[in-house]
Amino acid sequence: MSLVVLGGGRIRGSSHPNQTPFPLSHSHSSTLSPIQLLKPFFPALSFHRPVSSFPPKNLTISERNSSVLRAQNIDYKSEKQRSLESMDSKKDSTELNRELYLDIEPYSTGFLKVSDLHTIYWEQSGNPNGHPVVFLHGGPGGGTSPNNRKFFDPAFYRIILFDQRGAGKSTPHACLVENTTWDLVNDIEKLREHLQIPEWQVFGGSWGSTLALAYCQSHPEKVTGLVLRGIFLLRKKEIDWFYEGGAAAIFPDAWESFRDLIPDNERGCFIEAYHKRLNSDDKDIQNAAAKAWTKWEMMTAHLHPNEENIKKGDDDMFSLAFARIENHYFVNKGFFPTDSFLLDNVEKIKHINTVIVQVYHPFVASSVILFMSCTSNDVNK
Repeated sequence: MSLVVLGGGRIRGSSHPNQTPFPLSHSHSSTLSPIQLLKPFFPALSFHRPVSSFPPKNLTISERNSSVLRAQNIDYKSEKQRSLESMDSKKDSTELNRELYLDIEPYSTGFLKVSDLHTIYWEQSGNPNGHPVVFLHGGPGGGTSPNNRKFFDPAFYRIILFDQRGAGKSTPHACLVENTTWDLVNDIEKLREHLQIPEWQVFGGSWGSTLALAYCQSHPEKVTGLVLRGIFLLRKKEIDWFYEGGAAAIFPDAWESFRDLIPDNERGCFIEAYHKRLNSDDKDIQNAAAKAWTKWEMMTAHLHPNEENIKKGDDDMFSLAFARIENHYFVNKGFFPTDSFLLDNVEKIKHINTVIVQVYHPFVASSVILFMSCTSNDVNK
């Protein structure tokens, strides 16, 4: 497994502020976002060969998969240096999105019935003959957005996005029945088969990285490469740090709003207290809890407030799906048999070329350090 640590990500699960093995200089660390850092790693400007000639057809499967990831890294240092020199910490989310590829529209969309109950929305954009990559959104329950297409060079990639069960355009909305990690893993495989894709690259951030690891460990033979942004392993210590007071020291104002919805006698476990309200028969109680949960998430997703994200907390449809599904997964410990399940099974994917994109700041996520320590020694920093 080849790991390239660049920077970018969120701070969920950050519990070891002194462990900072990442290579970016501290002077830039507080101003860099995932959006700013991903562009130099996926450089449209430096990759001009037509897709039809790449990867070369005479390569072995292993060489082919490795070359696909390396192709994204052409002129990496010079691109990265130029990006660092031009970074401006005052950029808003609209400006940061310009650091990615241009807006594109899907060339095909559809709905796939994955069970008697659930139907998922999917779309394809970019190059129909390009290298296939599937994007796994965060949350759980976050759904996809048009901006997610912009992570990828549309001339090189066949970009597949889909909304996980209960999220986005998938139906039934905000449904928790038959909604587990392993249901989603099976859905990814059903979608790959439906689109007649022999194998593909997997890209996931935050919860998407959790799901990406679960999928790749279940179907490693179908994966050409893996990109993990802001690794989240859904371990108890990560959840407790974020929802039981650890993150409150960094975001005290946001924490007050999240905390104050819950009476004093139920504050021993905020996740359980919110679970009770998010599953209440009273829709007003349910919606109030959903908005408070979502606003806490959105206000803490970045060290600097992102107004576009924060507004999602006022969207009834989005907040209900996001809060209910995310809380459902956290209450059930990600539906993993053990707390360290993903780390315990990392051996299954050591042969897969992997890139980690992770932030460097004083609250660096401990999950990345743990994950890197469990992988091979072939680490590029």
